[in-house]
Formats: sequence, structure tokens, C-alpha cells
Amino acid sequence: QVQLVESGGGLVQPGGSLRLSCAASGSIFSFNVMAWFRQAPGKQRELVTRIPRNGITNYADSVKGRFTISRDNAKNTMYLQMNSLKPEDTAVYYCNAYSSDGDSNYWGQGTQVTVSS
Repeated sequence: QVQLVESGGGLVQPGGSLRLSCAASGSIFSFNVMAWFRQAPGKQRELVTRIPRNGITNYADSVKGRFTISRDNAKNTMYLQMNSLKPEDTAVYYCNAYSSDGDSNYWGQGTQVTVSS
């Protein structure tokens, strides 16, 4: 059973930056896709960005040009660099990983990101 642990959240002013990390307890190389989701108060969880094993990334329109996802297989860690943050980016951010081996889907516990002056 793989565990995912997010870190790096916090309070930041509009226009600021944060980098989230998602550390896995085991190898992430086997994951077909890793992704970041977020859930704002009173809203459904939404996909922010994803990175499959081939490295071809996808982003929600709302974060394109501001967020960058990456994965370091050697460190078993995925990252989300968030720049030019806006108040509407405020949410709990969740790390997700999917493996077709056993059709396994894993979630982290979430990390709070608050963008406010």
C-alpha cells in the first residue's frame, strides 16, 4: 500500500508563489498517472493538472501558464510549482496517483493553500 504525503501549503499573498510536494512511500515509477486536484469550500474536487509516465502534462484552463507539475522518479516525489497565485486558487490541494496494475488509485491527505492579503 503506497502512501502519499503532501507538503508545502500555507498562506501567501496574491501574486505570490508556493511549491507543493507529494512524497510517496514507494516508487512512483510504476504509476501510470500522477495528478494534483483541489477542493475549495463548498465546491467539488477538481483536476488541476496531471502528468502521465510519458511526461506529457495537462492543465486546467484556470492555471495554465501559472502552475507547473513535475515528477522526480529518483526521489519518488511529485511537485506543483504555483506562481502568480490568485485568491480563487485557495483550496485544499490533493496529490493523486493511479496505477493500472491492480487498478489502484491513491490519495494524499491534502494540504491547505490560502491566497489572501
